[in-house]
Amino acid sequence: MKVTTAKHAGYCYGVQRALKLALEATVGSEKPIYTLGPIIHNPQVVESLERQGVRAVNSVDQVDTGTIIIRTHGVDPKITVAARKRDLEVIDATCPFVAKAQQRAASLVKSGYKVVIVGERNHPEVAGLLAFTDNKALVVENANELKNIKEMNRVGVVVQTTQSIENLKNIVEGLLSKTKELKVFNTICNATSQRQEAARELSEMVDLMLVVGGKNSANTTRLAQICKENNKKSYHIETSDEIEEAWLDGIKHIGVTAGASTPDWILKEVIDRVKALAD
Repeated sequence: MKVTTAKHAGYCYGVQRALKLALEATVGSEKPIYTLGPIIHNPQVVESLERQGVRAVNSVDQVDTGTIIIRTHGVDPKITVAARKRDLEVIDATCPFVAKAQQRAASLVKSGYKVVIVGERNHPEVAGLLAFTDNKALVVENANELKNIKEMNRVGVVVQTTQSIENLKNIVEGLLSKTKELKVFNTICNATSQRQEAARELSEMVDLMLVVGGKNSANTTRLAQICKENNKKSYHIETSDEIEEAWLDGIKHIGVTAGASTPDWILKEVIDRVKALAD
């Protein structure tokens, strides 16, 4: 059995940077260290950090002293201000691509545009983007949602960094009939686009596709959707334990990809498990 890993898979720069900042904070520190929400959407990595003294909390109000790390998805800037008012040390691990999208959103509001955020309403990154528009932006998940939206004078678009370019294109096309002026900032992360394209190409070549990453990870879920569209035998798994031997019956070529928050050691465990079952 042949196993092929996608050309672009696993940790992205933003995730690597956030984890580096978190681990550096633990060196020689006697103060408690917290992340505001899970630093990335991978339960196994979050558990690993907790064993090293970095614990996730849901609110600044839960922290009385120590260091708080702003996760990769970013937050409402008011939260950072509140943390500093509590005399907490703040480490900003917001992904640089997310920070750029936040700046774009704020600049559009300042310039008088009605901001449209292309993304998932309940995702923390989108919540942060909304905050940078004073919660005045319109969140659109897909082009179908534009049907009941009234015409707007000037529209500016920013995108959740892990969205697909296809979804952005569809929504932008739908907005053309809703406004006379449309300004679009494609804030999709380059690594996201590369990972999605590599997954798409590989899923078309193999008999079965495994997409490895947190079930709560937006970018991993999107990878799984893309693969499923091209290969019905595509499975989204978090760990090697989820692989079912029956999946491999009659399979000669397996493709493997991983989300931006999936560490190499989990990816390796999946590949080793597949090879062991094939023997």
